[in-house]
Amino acid sequence: MATLNTVARIVRSLPETSETSSAAGLRWWVVKKKTIAWERPLRKSDLLALGESAPKGTILGVWLPDLMVKASLLSANSRVFFTTPHFDGYPAVLVPLARIDQATLRAVLVEAWLARAPKRLASEYLAKRATRSGRRAS
Repeated sequence: MATLNTVARIVRSLPETSETSSAAGLRWWVVKKKTIAWERPLRKSDLLALGESAPKGTILGVWLPDLMVKASLLSANSRVFFTTPHFDGYPAVLVPLARIDQATLRAVLVEAWLARAPKRLASEYLAKRATRSGRRAS
């Protein structure tokens, strides 16, 4: 089971990221002032739209590269990834942290980071990761 502290640890491992919080104390994470993920409690309209299928616990919003990735995640694992009408047309999903394993959470957060980071920074990160992977294979 993941927590907001798990999210913070994963995001801290990515270059040039930071965490901040709203006046209400909700946490969110950015790369170069672009949001990657945020704590997103369900609103009344969300609860009405989701009905009895509304998950309990801490919910994380995550930006994605595009709507195709969103559709893929929603169809591949609707128990872990969901959306509400509020996010129609936006490349973002909601994640009940109690339902996601740490490896999947890391993969989604890295994907979000790659989509939101400046191209130069993302390219450098991918090159370093490829170099590290190449050393391990040797």
